[in-house]
Parts: sequence; structure tokens; C-alpha cells
Amino acid sequence: MTEAFHMADIRGKRPTRRRAVAVGELQAGEAAFAAIVERRLPKGDAMVMAEIAGLQGAKQASNLMPLCHPLLLELVRVRCIPVPERHAIRVYCEVATEARTGVEMEALAGASAALLTLYDLTKPVEPALSIDAVRLLFKEGGKKGLWRHPLGMSDEEVARYRPRAIARLDGVACAVVTLSDRVSVGAADDAAGPELQRGLESLGAAVRVDVLPDGIEPLRSHLLARAGEGVRLCLCTGGTGLGPRDCTPEALLQAGGVEVEGIAEMFRSESRHYTPLAWLSRARAVRVDRMLVVALPGSPRAARQGFEILAPLLAHAVSMMDGDGHA
Repeated sequence: MTEAFHMADIRGKRPTRRRAVAVGELQAGEAAFAAIVERRLPKGDAMVMAEIAGLQGAKQASNLMPLCHPLLLELVRVRCIPVPERHAIRVYCEVATEARTGVEMEALAGASAALLTLYDLTKPVEPALSIDAVRLLFKEGGKKGLWRHPLGMSDEEVARYRPRAIARLDGVACAVVTLSDRVSVGAADDAAGPELQRGLESLGAAVRVDVLPDGIEPLRSHLLARAGEGVRLCLCTGGTGLGPRDCTPEALLQAGGVEVEGIAEMFRSESRHYTPLAWLSRARAVRVDRMLVVALPGSPRAARQGFEILAPLLAHAVSMMDGDGHA
């Protein structure tokens, strides 16, 4: 029998920092708008009570909507802003946490609860009210990163909330190297390298792709050559396991690189959310001259997930290698 509904299974997703901002307006009319902003409604201060209700609404989203996952929210901010030219009260609800799923429904629930509370406190003096344009302004985090509503944001909204996309690599010379005996002789197709290529190109990088056999050579020489050509970032896939031909980490070290321990530690720690076998990976990262080299596992899925983990760091890593500081 087919299920009529189901809660999304998020067990295989990786917790990331999530943030969402929702907005909506109460159209009050001239007289009621004045009563709201002058804080002389019969039931009390509507904007203060709406902000409290918005906090409660965001926290109660999973109780209101059956298929929402209960989340431990780390931030809820609600603002009520008078808009005199439209005789409206504009409501914002910002929600953030670190989780496997997003907080857009919590932001929308908070904004809606605040707007309904404004309606409730205002209707004794003006029943002809309307709630308009409730929508998500933007959301951040997860696999897809930043999403902004097509209707856009005002300059004030952008300045206040500062939506953050993954920093781009526009024009940065990058390389992808697939390490595989079978792929190098044409006995198998390269599925992992194109995953990394697509990821880098989505950030604007100029990408060169190569396939080499497993082993320390020719990868060691290849890395030195790419560094000499001005490549700034090289992502390798394959050769990081426990097999007898898995020598990619050794090749990175023999290229004379300075090890960047934190990247490999982060990769394994974050990858454990996808598979417990992540702890068997010998993923490694080194800096060879002014080129950062990261060795990732050889499966397409691991390459794709590895890029998602690394992507927020890459532009900053290149900037640091240029001596631009740690801001």
C-alpha cells in the first residue's frame, strides 16, 4: 500500500549551519495604522506582542505542521517595522540553527504568528485588515547553499541580513586529477573527476582535468608541474584507501608539500555523517608552493560529498596563500 504522506528521511544528510528570513505585511489602513504605531490599541501594544508571538510561532513550527522536523533553534529574531506610505506593518522573522534540514518553515511560521497577532490586536478598531506577501526572503546552508526569492531584496534588507553565498573562484586556475589504473587505460569511465570538475566550475573556476594511474609516480611529478604552471587548487580523487596501489597521500608528501592537517580532519569528521567507513579514508591536504592539493576518495558519491564539505573553504584558502590574511 502506498503511503499517503511521509516525513522526509534526513538521516543521511550532514548537519550544516542553516538560516532563513521570512517577511510579510499587515495592511492596516490609515486610522488603524496610526493606532498601532502610537501604541493605543484597546488590547495593548500590538508590535511588542507580535514579536513575542513570532518567537513562539517559530519554535512551534513542528507542532503546527505535522511533517516538519522538530529542531533545536539557536536564533529567532522578529521585527515589526511600520511602513507609513502603505499604512502597513512589515514583519521579519530570522531563524538559524545547525541541523540536517532547513529552517524556512520555522521562519515562515514565526512571521505568520506575528502577523496574525497584529491582526488580532487591531481588528477591534478596524476589521478590514489583510495579510499580504508572506514569503521567504532567502535561506542559507545545506547542499544547495544560498537561495534568494526571485522578487529580490531591498538594499536595507541586504545590508541588515547579509545573505552569504559560498565564496566564488572566478577565473582561478584549478585542476582535477583522477587516480585510477583502470580509468587511465580506458577500462573504466571516470565518474568521480567530473563531479569535482562540475563543482569547481559552478564556483567560476577555470578547470583542467587529467587522469593518471595509481601510484606515487607520475602524480608527484604532475603536482610539481601544475604548481609551476600557476595552478592554485588541485583536487585529486582516488588512491586514498587501504589498498596496495592506494598511494595518493604519499605522492602528496613526496611532492614536498606542507601538510594542512585540518582539512583532512574536517573531511573525515564531516563524512562520518554519510558513512561510518569515513574513518578508513586517508584523505590528505598539502600546500605545494602556492597550490593547495586535496586528495579525496575515488567514488563519485564521495567526490561529490567531499566537494560540498570543502567548497566553503576553497576561496579563502587561495586568499590566504596570497597573503591576504585570515578575515
